[in-house]
Amino acid sequence: MTRAEKRATSGLAAIFGLRMLGMFLILPVFALYAEHLPGGDNHTLVGLTLGMYGLTQALLMIPFGMASDRIGRKKVIIFGLILFAIGSFVAASASDIYWTIFGRAIQGAGAISAAITAMLADLTREEHRTKAMALIGSTIGLTFAASMVAGPALNHLIGVPGIFALTGVLALAAIWVVKVWVPDPLISHFHADAQANPARLKDVLHDAQLLRLDFGIFALHAAQMAMFVVVPVALKNSGLPPAHHWMVYLPVLLGSFLLIVPAIIYGEKHGKLKPVFIGAVTLMLLAQLGLAFGIGHFWGIVGALFFYFAAFNLLEASLPSLISKLAPVSAKGTAMGVYNTAQALGLFFGGVFGGWLAQHVGFYAVFLFCVVLMAVWLALSLSMTAPPAIKTRMFRVGAMPADQAALLKTKLAAVAGVVEAVVLAEEGVAMLKVSLQGWDEAAARILLEATGA
Repeated sequence: MTRAEKRATSGLAAIFGLRMLGMFLILPVFALYAEHLPGGDNHTLVGLTLGMYGLTQALLMIPFGMASDRIGRKKVIIFGLILFAIGSFVAASASDIYWTIFGRAIQGAGAISAAITAMLADLTREEHRTKAMALIGSTIGLTFAASMVAGPALNHLIGVPGIFALTGVLALAAIWVVKVWVPDPLISHFHADAQANPARLKDVLHDAQLLRLDFGIFALHAAQMAMFVVVPVALKNSGLPPAHHWMVYLPVLLGSFLLIVPAIIYGEKHGKLKPVFIGAVTLMLLAQLGLAFGIGHFWGIVGALFFYFAAFNLLEASLPSLISKLAPVSAKGTAMGVYNTAQALGLFFGGVFGGWLAQHVGFYAVFLFCVVLMAVWLALSLSMTAPPAIKTRMFRVGAMPADQAALLKTKLAAVAGVVEAVVLAEEGVAMLKVSLQGWDEAAARILLEATGA
């Protein structure tokens, strides 16, 4: 990657991480704070507060991405960051649970993830884009882990209103990063590998394999949000002061990372992604069962959280890779747009329904609900087609007439190891799915050079 590409990727990853920080930091502490907030003794409203962020995200994510094509990436991103900051300050100054819900809705309305992804595509060459996207994905994972530990510590120092205010200040600081650090794209245009195309929605929504994964990310984040309506309160009730909750989250997170890294390497290296994936869903189901029956006991909660975080981090890392392998190469951006929308809807549904169950049935019912979600996901995963051992490669070929693009596609498809080939004439891009077992990259490059690419 060039220096400009590294600069763009690091800046946009930082902005993406900041937005996720605003969602994750309050997860381990908000249910405890809400106990002292007018209206916060109602678990349904606590769950709605946690999940409301996801609803406005789901509604506005794809429209914001499309708007960035017309009015500019930076304008949309800055507007979204301003909305996020306003929502943070509203939540920080809220005098009751209802104003907090309103603030969370405004936070989520700053739905800039699709615009950030589109801008990243503008600023990186095709052959380095997957690497840049992976950096953003790892930033989200690290942000989640850091938030689980930092949330309780920050809550002890500045309280939940202070956490909201801090994320608002950081959002305003991120505007400086957008304006000064992130380069201006020389050309902004639609990228099929990074953006949702309404014309391809029907294809994606009729793909049973992709829908399995969409349900998976929905269930994963529904369970996450439902859990954190209950887990912080359960830890406190078990005798652990809230200021010390980080002492649970830190070791279970570190231990879970040590468990998942070998699993990911094994799955990718040996083409065993499906068994690893099914094992992770099964582990998640067992973790939810453990929480359902051990929620009243400190060590029961700790043990279940260890397996929960191991399964969560493994699934969170695996799902985007599976989407990339199973989606049609020319509809990858659309598939990811639907996937991200399903994730946001899961946050909302899990928060609301988990809160309602905690209020009207009991804490154990929240985890039984999560068990049902995981059982359905496991059943769907068992019938999933094993993902092929492939990777996606992209090459800039320059704009060309449609007939020339069709001829190049035919020639590329005939190269040894090429599983799928698409040449997008208007974008001037050749997109290939190639076998990990070996493909003739030299032949493909000779062919591309012969066409003037």
